[in-house]
Amino acid sequence: MTDTQRNPTDTSGTLDEALERIHLSGPERDGWLSNHAPMAIEALVRHGHARVAHRWLDTYRPKLEDMPGSVAPVTALNWQEALGDISRVADWTAFFERETADRPWRTVLAEWWPRLLPGIAAGATHGVIRVGHAVRTLLEGEETAPRVRELAHALGYWAARHQPLPALEHLAPAPDAAAALDRVPLIADQDGGIRSRFEQLTGLTGFPDWPGRAPSGPEAARAAIEELVRAATHRYATHGHADPIMLVHAATAPNAVLRTLPALPGTLWTPSLHAAWAASAAVTSAYGPREAQPVTEHLPTAQAAQAAQATPAAQAAPVAKAAQHPQEVFERAAAHGDDHTIKFADTALDVGDAAALVAAGRAIELNTPAW
Repeated sequence: MTDTQRNPTDTSGTLDEALERIHLSGPERDGWLSNHAPMAIEALVRHGHARVAHRWLDTYRPKLEDMPGSVAPVTALNWQEALGDISRVADWTAFFERETADRPWRTVLAEWWPRLLPGIAAGATHGVIRVGHAVRTLLEGEETAPRVRELAHALGYWAARHQPLPALEHLAPAPDAAAALDRVPLIADQDGGIRSRFEQLTGLTGFPDWPGRAPSGPEAARAAIEELVRAATHRYATHGHADPIMLVHAATAPNAVLRTLPALPGTLWTPSLHAAWAASAAVTSAYGPREAQPVTEHLPTAQAAQAAQATPAAQAAPVAKAAQHPQEVFERAAAHGDDHTIKFADTALDVGDAAALVAAGRAIELNTPAW
């Protein structure tokens, strides 16, 4: 383990310099594609690849667009009318910059988390994912101005893209998170962008009732989110082929929630669990395949058995290579350069077991390299 990995604080200042560059841009490009730079850069620096962060950003920066102009200030009195209005993203960002300048960032986060959580689908879940990366940096490192400002930008993007998922019925309870994901019904027409796909969720009967009974307390809620992140990460190895980019969010969105919990009051942990499950299930429903492609090596017993029973066509599909050391897996992801691949490898390292590393290797194989 490198010194950077033992102490995630970026003593070289690379992360702060990169964030200052990123904050010159808006949170989206090409209509509504999310700006992944702050998330990918944070993961690169955290895992000891600060030396390539600016080179990565040099390559990514031409894709970005300037922050849109202001429409009208968002205030404590009128914020509800601006919620979910992407034309107000600059106003939302300025609002949270003021809030985090005047009050501790934890106080601002605790106030706004329950307001934003129902809209967890915002920006294809990138609002909450960006918040999760920002909070992790603040919790594990120095609370510098660029890092606090990054939280303001992340919250502003989430608020501007706020998108509630439809309320669905609870289907029969599932015994664990892996089984719950297996039982998620798929939307009828898996075509088009994520917004049109999420609109089809209203046509479903519902999602499996998971975790079933209410958690006994905050720690039980945290353990359930950990289980969900692990199950979604493992599942990518056998199901990620359907949409290698979008299906990473079934794991990275709940992991963003998990990363944020330590900065939140315990009373918010159970609602966070329910939102994390809704987000992971929605992505699975919108992009999941009809059949798995088995990757039996290093998978948990239940998943290996499922893979072994797959159709002959699925059994003939390419399989991921054996797991490597975590640092080697992330080095491969960093060399690959794709932003989603880097972020998924980052989540796989959080899970930390052999099956998660196989899944990260699968993402490296499936996604197109950035260079």
